[in-house]
Amino acid sequence: MAESAPMPDPTPMPKPTPMPMCPMAEACKSMMKRPLSKITLILPGVVFIALGVAIVLDPRILAWLIAIAFILIGIMAFMMARFVRRLGARFANTRE
Repeated sequence: MAESAPMPDPTPMPKPTPMPMCPMAEACKSMMKRPLSKITLILPGVVFIALGVAIVLDPRILAWLIAIAFILIGIMAFMMARFVRRLGARFANTRE
């Protein structure tokens, strides 16, 4: 018995519709219109080099920087816990 070729689908394919522009693409487009200044791009490197030289000259600075970083991380953890607790309370109120 001879195999027959599959019949083509009689329904035509719909024409693709263009996707709406995503919000992130809009933000990137505006950033490319206004590129960052050279100072903004160079400043972090200068700050890190200055901190590195300061640490080499006085290593006690490193302990202070680490302590400040831990304090800031702790504050951010408290803020995040508060945010999550409020979000949970709002979610619980909407379920009732």
